[in-house]
Amino acid sequence: MQQTLVPEAGVETTEPSRRPQVLTAVAGFVIGGGVIGMLWALSGVNAGALEDAQDACQALARVGTIPDTTDSPGDRTVAVMAPEVLHRMTAARELSAAAAAANDTYRPLAEHIDGVSRMVFSLHFNDISGQRHVAQAEQLCTQL
Repeated sequence: MQQTLVPEAGVETTEPSRRPQVLTAVAGFVIGGGVIGMLWALSGVNAGALEDAQDACQALARVGTIPDTTDSPGDRTVAVMAPEVLHRMTAARELSAAAAAANDTYRPLAEHIDGVSRMVFSLHFNDISGQRHVAQAEQLCTQL
């Protein structure tokens, strides 16, 4: 036999409010999501910048010796560069730009490698400014 409890006349029965529990759960979710989002954002800001800069330097080194015709009389351009040299130069420029985008510390490296790439792609190795970029980029690469 099952008994049913019936409230007395005039006595009001109310269930306890769930509002505090719901508000606590929502606040916890918002705070937790915010913390996770902040940690995720901060971890990605500089992630890989050093590696990109080092890879840019390796690609620049694999370009090989860049001719210096600033002291040569006559024709001061090199007629042709091998396609793989140009691809490596492009890789060095793009990797250094990625490093600089992620961390401003690598901006000078990106600027110097960009100067080197402009000289290499134009095939004007008598460009004194371009040769200065080569020296500066190589120096910055040794500091990584």
